[in-house]
Amino acid sequence: MKTLTQLAGLLAATTALTAPALAETAPEKAAVIANYADIAEATYGDSLQAAKTLQAAVAHLVTDPSAEALQAAKTAWLAARVPYQQSEVFRFGNPIVDDWEGKVNAWPLDEGLIDYVDASYGGATDENAAAALNVVANPTFKLGGTEVDATTITPALLEDTLQEADGVEANVATGYHAIEFLLWGQDLNGHKAGNGNRPWTDYAKGEDCTNGNCDRRGDYLQAATDLLISDLDWMTAQWGAEGEARQAISGDEIAGLSAMLTGMGSLSYGEQAGERMRLGLMLNDPEEEHDCFSDNTHNSHYYDGLGVQNVYLGDYVRIDGTLVSGPSLADLVAAKDAALDGQMQGKLSTTMMALGRIKSAAEAGFAYDQMLEQGNQAGEALVMGGVDGLIDQTRTIERIVTELGLNGIAFEGSDSLDNPGAVFE
Repeated sequence: MKTLTQLAGLLAATTALTAPALAETAPEKAAVIANYADIAEATYGDSLQAAKTLQAAVAHLVTDPSAEALQAAKTAWLAARVPYQQSEVFRFGNPIVDDWEGKVNAWPLDEGLIDYVDASYGGATDENAAAALNVVANPTFKLGGTEVDATTITPALLEDTLQEADGVEANVATGYHAIEFLLWGQDLNGHKAGNGNRPWTDYAKGEDCTNGNCDRRGDYLQAATDLLISDLDWMTAQWGAEGEARQAISGDEIAGLSAMLTGMGSLSYGEQAGERMRLGLMLNDPEEEHDCFSDNTHNSHYYDGLGVQNVYLGDYVRIDGTLVSGPSLADLVAAKDAALDGQMQGKLSTTMMALGRIKSAAEAGFAYDQMLEQGNQAGEALVMGGVDGLIDQTRTIERIVTELGLNGIAFEGSDSLDNPGAVFE
């Protein structure tokens, strides 16, 4: 039997061995930041690869239009959204991403700028004189008092002339949602089942063409897709070894960790919980959904949430199934406060479960725009489950900011959460 003196000595020796070992579990902050940049590069790289698959499907649709070709292009668009939505967590903490993001993912849009719309859509408004411009139908038009030659629809026309024309944010001429509209057309079902129902003959040749200007519609679709490719190619390069986005956070631990947590908190709170979810529920507006033409909003919300989790855990599963993984914020937090890390991981899981319920319900036939209908208690419960989870996880992100000694971080807000009365003013 050991004496008390021997036990005390053994305890001291064990403590001496354990303390350095625990300290070693904390990763280098530079390694955490480098892994974050690696995940960003992989996520945008996957977005680029998926967009190239979409580009090929679009080219086939335009060259040899058919119902099957249109469906293939739609399927490719849906697949392209999976990696891209996981990239949105890189927006708010990285100015280079936030300044660029509107080119590829701006919404909502006044789709009458691009192509024909239903009579119920209306026409030009005081807020937007170009709301029903219909570039597809008009090879020349006036914009802001200037005559524009759009005989040839090119990426430059879309990007330099039409995107946010007249300074109106709703004039979205480029990116995923312009392409989405050209593939699905308007969703005229309101809160009823069904998404956009554009006929494949909108791309047909000769006398089979419906709604006119099928050749120009195809030109617009290809120009928008080509522009998306070039934009994603540029952003992927920004996260490469010598890229500006990576360099901006490399060698500056405060900047790097702040970018990670700002992106997580702002996407969770103001953007997703507020502008993308709570606002639509308050307004009961089926147009207040992120992928409104395709009824794919359940997936957009789910993969946004997954992107936040990816950054915290330091893991990303690529579209080919390979894993990008390394030192993480979770490791860093756990080394300082294991209970706080456990709380964060638990809240992320709760949020993903709530977003998963929305996704499962939509895939079973209860679409997101149906969930937004006034008086639909089941829909409201599903959406608010996601909203509440996102808000709750943001509170723990705020605690992590404090625990890591980072000052001056402010998350994006939303009137729908912070000042609900202003929504109806």
